[in-house]
Amino acid sequence: MAAGPPAGQVLSSSSLRRRLGELRGPGVRPRSLDARALAALAANPGCRRRALLDGAGVDKGALAGALGSPAGYGQSQFALVRGNAFEARVKADGGAELLRLVRERLDPGSPPPGPEELGEAAAPDLSAAGPEGRAARTALALREAATAGGWTLLDHPMLAVDVAGSPAYVEPDAVVVHPDGSWTVVEIKSFPMIDGSADAAKVGAAARQAAVYVLALEPVAAHAAAHTGRAVRVRDRVLLVCPKDFSNLPTAAAVDVRKQLATTRRQLGRLTRIEEIAAALPEGTTFDLRLADDGKTPTRPAEELAAAVGAVGAAYAPECLAACELAFHCRKQARREGAVEALGRGVRGELGGLRTIEEVLAAAGTGDRADGGDGGAPCEGPHTAAGLDGPATTSAPAGPHHPHDSDAPTGPDDPAVLALRRAAALRAEALATATVPQAPPDEPPVPRPRAEEPAVPHPRAEEA
Repeated sequence: MAAGPPAGQVLSSSSLRRRLGELRGPGVRPRSLDARALAALAANPGCRRRALLDGAGVDKGALAGALGSPAGYGQSQFALVRGNAFEARVKADGGAELLRLVRERLDPGSPPPGPEELGEAAAPDLSAAGPEGRAARTALALREAATAGGWTLLDHPMLAVDVAGSPAYVEPDAVVVHPDGSWTVVEIKSFPMIDGSADAAKVGAAARQAAVYVLALEPVAAHAAAHTGRAVRVRDRVLLVCPKDFSNLPTAAAVDVRKQLATTRRQLGRLTRIEEIAAALPEGTTFDLRLADDGKTPTRPAEELAAAVGAVGAAYAPECLAACELAFHCRKQARREGAVEALGRGVRGELGGLRTIEEVLAAAGTGDRADGGDGGAPCEGPHTAAGLDGPATTSAPAGPHHPHDSDAPTGPDDPAVLALRRAAALRAEALATATVPQAPPDEPPVPRPRAEEPAVPHPRAEEA
């Protein structure tokens, strides 16, 4: 077990890097974040567990597998191959088609990058050692392109985003520099755009990813403006390139990402800084899987690993199932503790200070029960909530209590308690007055065929 600093002591920059390396394990390379993971992290800024694991570069997929709750989602290999093939077609011939789409959709007043001008469209080499080197090379290429006065296409540049005090490196599909020096993010997707429109959910996900890239470009643009003395603007409209209809021909649409940009900036700013989370961990906490010689098989006991993961607080919601590799483990823990978060953020907000399913069931009882009487809850049957697994029980849930459980309002004056009791009373009244429709008495019952009766053959069957 790695020896950590005393709990509560804020780490310095060098100590933080060393501590994050201890959390990953000796010799384990940090796992880089992509824009999709950052968008999901920004959508749940209250989850300290994901912020620390992503900031430390821990492989959450391998961690979930070692805990016995592997992730059940991912992109198919066929989709990856199809996406790579479509992206290669879009960027063929030096990006001629891509530059044409950028000018047509976003900058029609600029000089066209025609065949005679294609030789002047720059495509700088962005190769360098490591993500830090590639990010520095990208920043230099963007600064040079901002003053060149022509079209420049940067293929898969590397950008850095500050996530809770730790840098995360993201890689957009392309960034185009316009002749006026402005920058545009290009997002290439393989889902079709039929009759000029695409699936709204997929377009929204692409917009959130593109907003992360725009956010990463803003400090680079400020740095370039300070060195060149020329204002550099990062456009808040990105270009979404998709296959046209049912073909493999590219088409594009301009997507305004100002709303997604503001949301991502606000949510990332709300993240607790990683050094504060790491400093609050118990001494010796580490997420090292202790892989075997094959580099794939974890040898660390699952109980010990679960205790290390449980030392960091999580903010589970059902939406995490589509965005986080540890979602199934966190859901199992939330269900074991009877936390109302397992029912969704909407239900959690409606229940106010009620933190557990047991408190909700107790609050739904009559006023006599809440005051210590013998009144029973009108809810009949097992005391389980919709969406929760496991055996039905009315006892206190296993696991640690929520820190606010003792302060949870269960008095008769709490609005959430009043609403629950009103709903329980209405349910009891509806169940008491409900009647089961009966068949008319004069209608004879329909006889059911008996198994021993032989089947009557079809007349055509005998002829055959």
